[in-house]
Parts: sequence; C-alpha cells; structure tokens
Amino acid sequence: MNRPTLVLSRFLGLLRPHLADDYLVVDIGDGAAAQARAIVMMGNEPLPPGLFEVCPHLGLIACFTAGYEQIDVNMARARGVLVSHAPAINHDDVADHALGLLIAARRLIVAGDRQVRREGWRTAETFRPSHSLTGAKVGIVGLGEIGRALAQRCAALKMEVRWWAPRPREAEWPRAATLQELAAWSDVLAICARADDSNRRLISQEIIEAVGPEGLLVNVSRGQIVDEDALIDLLRTGRLGGAGLDVFDPEPTTAQRWAGIENAILTPHTAGATIESIEALADLLRRNLGRFFAGEPLATPVPEMT
Repeated sequence: MNRPTLVLSRFLGLLRPHLADDYLVVDIGDGAAAQARAIVMMGNEPLPPGLFEVCPHLGLIACFTAGYEQIDVNMARARGVLVSHAPAINHDDVADHALGLLIAARRLIVAGDRQVRREGWRTAETFRPSHSLTGAKVGIVGLGEIGRALAQRCAALKMEVRWWAPRPREAEWPRAATLQELAAWSDVLAICARADDSNRRLISQEIIEAVGPEGLLVNVSRGQIVDEDALIDLLRTGRLGGAGLDVFDPEPTTAQRWAGIENAILTPHTAGATIESIEALADLLRRNLGRFFAGEPLATPVPEMT
C-alpha cells in the first residue's frame, strides 16, 4: 500500500524517524510535495510562501506545538484545511524550565559558574550575595496550563504568587487589578501567556521598568510578547536587574544581540523539549495524522474560538 505524503517543516527533522514508516515525508521544496495532504510544522513559524499552491491537495496543518499563533486558522478553514495542535502535553516541562531560569538567575548560579571558571574563588571584592527564594514575590502573566504549573511550583518553594490575565478565572492565588500593578509588585515577573496578535509587545518598556533594578523577568511564552529592544536596553543600563529567557523576537536570536549582557540567562527555545515530552508530542501527532487520513475527527483540533 502506498504511504500518504506529508510535508515536514525544516525545523522538525527530529520527527522524520517517527513518521517515515507510515508516511512519505518530504520537504516543501520537493516535487512530491504537490501530492501532500498534510504539513507538520511548529505553531510559531509562518506558513511556507505559496503553501496552498505548492500543496493543492492540502487538508491538514498539524502543529507539533500547543501554540499556533502564526497559523491563520480562519483562512485555513475557509480553504477547507483542518488545523490540529498539541495542548496540555509539555506544560510541566516548560514550568520546570521557567523555575530553573528563576532559580539560576535569582541565586546567581550562572554568574557563580562563570566566576569559578574565569576568576577563581570569590574574594571580598568579587563576592555578590544573591536573593532568597523564600518570600519572593512572583507575578505570573497568563494563568493557563503553564502559568498554573509554575504558580504551584513557586508556592511550594514558599514564594508569594499573584497573577494577571485579561480575563478573570478561578485560582488559588490573587489576581492583580492590572498588569502594571502586577509588575510593580513583583520581584519576578514570569511571562506564561499564549501569544496572539492582541498581546504583541504587551510587556512594554513601562512594564519592564516597573519590575525594577532588583527585579527579574522570565519569559517561556513567546518572544513577541516582550518589547525585546526595550528589555535589552534596560538590562544593559541596570534598570532591570536580570532576565531568564527561553524565547526571543525574532528567532533564532544572535549571540551578537546579547553580547556583554551578563545579567541575562538565555536558552534556545528548549523549555518544552524534553525526551519525554517529545515522545508524547510525537504520539499525539501520529494520532491526529492517523485520524485525518482515516477520515475521522481530529484528536486535538484547534478550538473554534481562537
């Protein structure tokens, strides 16, 4: 039996072994892409130019990620193309990573590592005390799966938690009246909100400045939510104490952009990429693909209200 053809994003080459037994996996530039009925991609990458002309039989955009902010879902649906995503799979891993960035930055762990490697043991002149976690005020922007998981972890470590999102919801922690109020209250401002066009650069220079010269900003959401130029300027001038970032605007970011900014800990958008979560995401992807090619309802379609 012939294997169905699908296009695989160039960012997801690690998935090829997971799919090759059941599908003919091709790149968008391959001539066989004209026969593809599905494309597998990240939700934060734009659709390939001319996708619907290159793949005239396309019926499914399968996002390997929970987010799908770069996919024009309404436009896809108007063309009769379904969109799936991967909700509630790696939120615990992302929250763990956010907590790791928080701890590493607040306790100066990376700076301490650099000191031992470059300068030797601490002296009276070089010693810098770090901040305790106990009693730290953590403000969380967005209380979805990731935000709630991070809040639970911070509370377990005796940190005080508040949060803000545009819409109220039931929660164990108090909601700030405004984002500005949350930022001014916080020792750590953690960005966990789902990105869309409505919250681009929501974390503005004014919001970042409110966190202050002793404060920390952590972002494991999407880079576009933060005014990154303002963030870099405030880090460089000391008006923000530090940052822990797993996401950037644009991606990939460059080493040159962060040269000389020692008060930021940077990771290359790997917060959710554990061995376990990749396997679970791949399993869900195979379920969605299998259902699509069998003419059955998707396991995790993007919801109607986007």
